[in-house]
Amino acid sequence: MIAFSSQESLFMRSAIDLANKSFNLNEVPVGAVIVKDNQIIGEGRNSVIADKDVSSHAEINAIRSASKKLGNYRLNDCYIYVTLEPCHMCAKAIVDARIKFLIFATKEPKTGSICSIDNFLDNEALNHKVSYKFGLLEEESSNLLKNFFISKR
Repeated sequence: MIAFSSQESLFMRSAIDLANKSFNLNEVPVGAVIVKDNQIIGEGRNSVIADKDVSSHAEINAIRSASKKLGNYRLNDCYIYVTLEPCHMCAKAIVDARIKFLIFATKEPKTGSICSIDNFLDNEALNHKVSYKFGLLEEESSNLLKNFFISKR
């Protein structure tokens, strides 16, 4: 079992709050926050439908938010907390933004690029190494996603 701090739990709770907002707006409920020096500097949630933009995933929106806040596209020494395992697009954006650490709540068995269908961040050819761990508030995040898709059937 991976250990998580109470501070990490608070940040993931913020990401889950954003995922709930997406749920209530009929978007797939995924949320993300970016943290630097123990302060949230960026947040995002899925808004693909509202934005009519396939790239409006929670992670991409959080990276955009944090980059604007810092005035830099490089997010050195930042952590990203995401309620769902990132896809390849988001994993590459996390690498390109130079984020230091990824923490995600639950695996995505169909498109998760970190440990489900691929081990993208473990690729030695990448020019930046992102450390990661997962399982923080896993059940809550997983249930939110399951309830969303059940409501669509």
